[in-house]
Amino acid sequence: ENGAVIIMQHGYKATRREMLNEAEMLHKHGYGVLLTTVRAHDYSEGENITLGIYEMSDMEAWYQYLISRDDINPNQIGILGNSYGGMLAIQYASQNENIKAVVANCAFSSMSDTVSTSVKHFTGFPEFPFVPLIVFWAEQNTGIKIEEIDTTKYIPLISPRPVFLMQGGRDTVISPSSGQILYDAATEPKELWFDAELGHTEFDKERAEEYETRVVEFFDTYLLNQ
Repeated sequence: ENGAVIIMQHGYKATRREMLNEAEMLHKHGYGVLLTTVRAHDYSEGENITLGIYEMSDMEAWYQYLISRDDINPNQIGILGNSYGGMLAIQYASQNENIKAVVANCAFSSMSDTVSTSVKHFTGFPEFPFVPLIVFWAEQNTGIKIEEIDTTKYIPLISPRPVFLMQGGRDTVISPSSGQILYDAATEPKELWFDAELGHTEFDKERAEEYETRVVEFFDTYLLNQ
């Protein structure tokens, strides 16, 4: 309706349906939305995620699709990602200066910082000896060293475009310190919404009214110049 569109990226082990609540909210305020699917999830092909290596090509394909449409203003494209999708959003925006605004909800700051929390959440295994074993297996199978998976090296590259970060203090999926670490690594304009009472990606559900106000105002300001 307003020519602006938001690319929406779900989290690990989720599907596009995770983003329906936010998509409906943004559509109500005149935004177009593109609900994307991470590779190896939902209807996407692939057997494994690659933590950005191949996902960047996927996101570029979605971006190219958007700018090929006559009803989309190529200067008014933003991105919103949850969790792993937030990390991908930051990484992609750092490489594509035409992404004009980024919202990342509970994105991890680095794999080194969050691996113990994430392994416990997704497997139920204790940190020792399973974290070192899982890290070793993952590095052998992907060829990616854990220290290379670091969102803090991408987020400063987004400036002078804005980034809006959210982080819950009761997050058990990623390290609750991730939001502050990313905020400190980012350069202006940047914003961090930390809520000590919230878990992982709970903002749109537990703080629905404030979430709607803050996210819509953020995109209105930086995509529509309102």
